[in-house]
Amino acid sequence: MTDSPTRPPEHRWRIFAVCVAAASLTILDLSKVNVGLPSIETALGAGPTALQLIVAGYALAFGLLLVPAGRLGDLRSRRTLFLVGLGVFALASLVCALAPDVVTLAVARILQGASAGILMPQVFGLLQQLFQGPDRGRAFGLFGAIIGLSTAFGPTLGGLLIAIGGPEDGWRLLFWMNVPLVLILFPIAWRLLPRRQAHQAGGAGLDPVGIVLLGIAVLALMLPFVLTTGSDSDDPARWWWLVLFAASGAAFVVWERRVAARGETPVVDFGLLRIPSYRNGILVGTFYFAAMPATFLTLTLYLQQGLHLAPVFAGMVTIPFALVSAITSWLSGRVVDRFGRALVVGGTAVVATGFTTAALLGILLPAEAAPWGIAAGMLVAGVGGGAVISPNQTLLLADIPVVSGGVAGSIAQLGQRIGTAVGLAAATAAFYATLTLETGDAAELVVYHDAYRNAVAVSVAFVVAALVFGLLDLRRRRHAAREAATL
Repeated sequence: MTDSPTRPPEHRWRIFAVCVAAASLTILDLSKVNVGLPSIETALGAGPTALQLIVAGYALAFGLLLVPAGRLGDLRSRRTLFLVGLGVFALASLVCALAPDVVTLAVARILQGASAGILMPQVFGLLQQLFQGPDRGRAFGLFGAIIGLSTAFGPTLGGLLIAIGGPEDGWRLLFWMNVPLVLILFPIAWRLLPRRQAHQAGGAGLDPVGIVLLGIAVLALMLPFVLTTGSDSDDPARWWWLVLFAASGAAFVVWERRVAARGETPVVDFGLLRIPSYRNGILVGTFYFAAMPATFLTLTLYLQQGLHLAPVFAGMVTIPFALVSAITSWLSGRVVDRFGRALVVGGTAVVATGFTTAALLGILLPAEAAPWGIAAGMLVAGVGGGAVISPNQTLLLADIPVVSGGVAGSIAQLGQRIGTAVGLAAATAAFYATLTLETGDAAELVVYHDAYRNAVAVSVAFVVAALVFGLLDLRRRRHAAREAATL
């Protein structure tokens, strides 16, 4: 076994800063691009399918690379994969910024997502490697606070960049900004990231057959949702991809069991999924992330198209969520060891309440006051949001061996990316389908009220599903605690 890193404690937090900076770049590109969609639609003549691909194609490629990249990082070098992902991300961002047409932009966005899929598992593997015990909770709490800020400030940043660059080409600045930031970050990562890590004994291989089968299954599962826009042009035949998902998924499970039976290392250790804290944490995260990006995207569409807010002002509506969730995420990281799953359950319930309040105020208030009402509802949601993501990440990795940290984090991230694709498809389909069905039958603002209401209903349903799985896990934990107390 390779020696573990022996850096002094202060180096851990420097490495943490590098990791969180890189992760923030990838997460920002999930949220800041949303506010640029109307500008991209105007500048490049993009239709609903192309716009959906620009957003969800990023999540699709992200999800495809997560598990194999996490596995490769665990077995070989997280540092190398981190640097590769960071470099490709900069290259893809440059192509996005220079894209002459929507096809080039969509392809470059998919490449961006792939680079994020290579990079992000290494972040979780490194944090798992460098922090243990209460320090891990604090690290993930701070990590969640910064990622929460990145997610929620993304639309504001995007709107500001569009205002600076102008309505025609301002969206290009959304991608240009990544290039100098990576050029600054790359040499720092090269110098600081640990060159040594613990490995599983036995010289485990990569299992290329398992990687291919898993890739086909993930692609077949996510693609029909990526291609769902809610417009009349959606091809019903896209759902046949789910048949391929069922077949390839079954083949993957059979193959992985055979690999494990031969004493070799599978891509996915199904034994990890038998750990209740890990399995339940994945389910909570998957459904929660089905709601979050969808909520921000459809809110942006409602504010810009329905209420005719400029991009920079539409982005500002989410600032209360960003600020409050950052504070509660940091606080939650400090108390997650004390309150455990109950913290996540309470946070999820508050998020559902906040999203519902935002929708009600955004619809019932006059148009000029609606953004303020939505911001108030998002503030409430932010109180709960900080108590969900980082505590859930801490809880689901709590019982995972360090040598499996990368692939374990990858599977959890894969669940989040699948949730993102499904949630975006469901919410945007509800939004655009309502516009299609009701246009001409009512006043424009009334139609957008209905579209926003239906999209929020979808998002809240996903949050409630996350709440249900959180409650089930909480009940399991309390039952186990009672049994332990009687022994």
